[in-house]
Amino acid sequence: MKKQGTVVRWQDDRGFGFIRSRQSTADVFFHIRDYRGAGTPRQGLAVTFEEIHVGGKGPRAIAVQTAHPSAPPRPGPERRRSRAHPDAGPAGSAGSVLAVPLMLAYAIVLGWAVLGRLVPWWVLPASLLLNLGAFWMYWQDKHSASQRRWRTREDTLHFWSLAGGWGGAWFAQQIHRHKTRKATFQKTYWTTVVLHCGAVAGWLWWIHR
Repeated sequence: MKKQGTVVRWQDDRGFGFIRSRQSTADVFFHIRDYRGAGTPRQGLAVTFEEIHVGGKGPRAIAVQTAHPSAPPRPGPERRRSRAHPDAGPAGSAGSVLAVPLMLAYAIVLGWAVLGRLVPWWVLPASLLLNLGAFWMYWQDKHSASQRRWRTREDTLHFWSLAGGWGGAWFAQQIHRHKTRKATFQKTYWTTVVLHCGAVAGWLWWIHR
């Protein structure tokens, strides 16, 4: 049954908040993936939702929508900051422009290193397996989220990127639309990309000089 309420708390950096409704006995938890409105939620926003109970952890809202989609509330400061792009951060258009050329350059450098016998031949298939593994880990986490099952730790996802699977991780983010809205996750992800590529470049320079 559809209920009505108001967002009384929203943590944009963590992607979740709570709805207060006269039809519920307690504040109702909801996650950004369960929000169907335009932009991002904000405190004071009137919404409609469906309430479920999972695992004795208290009420949870799904199918959260703005209460008056034809006349949405005037956006506050938080919503104005996020309006520029729904996936604000490096995973948006800027990240797309950077990621693909960087992957091509990375593949060319690895190929050059193998042909020049700076690294053994198995580095190339190992790199491919790392990227496939990272892609699978993101898919598994997205699937677990949709089924409300045990999630993969973000540190684990970042470890796959740091180890060299950052390309597969990026493709998984774009294809599954997973972790692209969370600015803190994206900052850490791109930090792992920079650290990995920097470490590889430094190592190749050291053995080639």
